[in-house]
Amino acid sequence: MFTHVINEHTELRLLEERHAEELFQLTDSSRASLRQWLPWIDATKSVENSREFIKGTLNQFCKNDGFQAGIWYKGELAGVAGLHTINWSNRSTSIGYWPGESFQGKGLMTQACQAIVDYCFQELDLKRIEIRAATGNEKSLAIPKRLGFKKEGCLEKSELLYGEYVDHYVFGLINDHHG
Repeated sequence: MFTHVINEHTELRLLEERHAEELFQLTDSSRASLRQWLPWIDATKSVENSREFIKGTLNQFCKNDGFQAGIWYKGELAGVAGLHTINWSNRSTSIGYWPGESFQGKGLMTQACQAIVDYCFQELDLKRIEIRAATGNEKSLAIPKRLGFKKEGCLEKSELLYGEYVDHYVFGLINDHHG
């Protein structure tokens, strides 16, 4: 299906049901590091949960409402990056991403998000992309900064994470070539 080569070691591929086992193993092995920032970790208890997530993302893609891509590094699933949804009337979207614990620090998320930004602006002709991340999530906050996003503000008590509300910084990037 859909594949985008980033470099000789890294590519984005649309997640398919056949990737459910690999996705669950990556999620499960990264549970401790991911749980701090992602609200769905505790609900991901089996390969079937990962398969249901993938089915939902394929439906999202079929409805022209964004996508979720696996990030493959040297043949292994290393993380996930994609669009939450597309607001076609405003030509805007937001990017979400998470790396497997053993794949952090390799620049994979920055490369994947840059490829997604390019796709959104060049292929989808969107005007605006947002990235939101918890104010304490330094690793995630580094991505929009590296990609030239502008910090636009702070949303207080934006997300409930395991009984505690966290604030989010909002970063925006504008496509100056769009009308």
